[in-house]
Amino acid sequence: MTDRRVAVVTGGNKGLGKETARQLAQRGMTVFVGARDPERGAMAARELKADGVTVVAVPLDVTDADSVQAVAARLRADYGRLDVLVNNAGTVIACPVEDLTTVELRQTFEVNVFGAVTVVHAMLPLLKNSAAPRIVNVSSTTASLSLTSGGTDFGGDAGHRSAYSSSKAALNMLTVHYAQAFQRDSGLAHIKINSATPGYTATELTGYRGRTVADGARIIVELAMLPDDGPTGGFFNDQGPVPW
Repeated sequence: MTDRRVAVVTGGNKGLGKETARQLAQRGMTVFVGARDPERGAMAARELKADGVTVVAVPLDVTDADSVQAVAARLRADYGRLDVLVNNAGTVIACPVEDLTTVELRQTFEVNVFGAVTVVHAMLPLLKNSAAPRIVNVSSTTASLSLTSGGTDFGGDAGHRSAYSSSKAALNMLTVHYAQAFQRDSGLAHIKINSATPGYTATELTGYRGRTVADGARIIVELAMLPDDGPTGGFFNDQGPVPW
């Protein structure tokens, strides 16, 4: 057991996930860096530890319930709780919307939606045991129905990201439903869950175009460290609320 807060970041071996892990660890947390590829996870952990922070690399594939349960079991045995869960793991399958099939949708939703649900389900008993549990679902500004229907230019190729954007819109809806369900349950009401959009950030998903990962991770970390009077069930970037 430890008094240090404990966090899990899925897809934590690169990009936004790795930077989020860094910033959370810099704030005194023990951060479990989840990665599908154990070698890449271990490499990321070594790089982060060189900065003097406390991180732990764990094999974690959000599409594999057994690997998720293995991480939950380790947390239960070592800490008895989880304080912060960041559902960052995501995928983009570029496809013109006129050519879109259920193949692309299934592959995208498997990671971006079903994967997040798998992790939340496994970690919820541990989050319940935390004094101030926080869940952050990493979404996208392109998931905003209001902004998209209004013709907003988000950067990148809008015609090829319909599977990705629709998966993140679904993730946003789940955020709302989780928040409402938690508020109705006295044993879960202390859990805060929000969606965060980092904006157009220079990661593998964008071809390394856009703002820095340090800037993109800022809102994720902010929502992961909300005070007790902070919001829940919202959609935010680092400027404030984003329209649904």
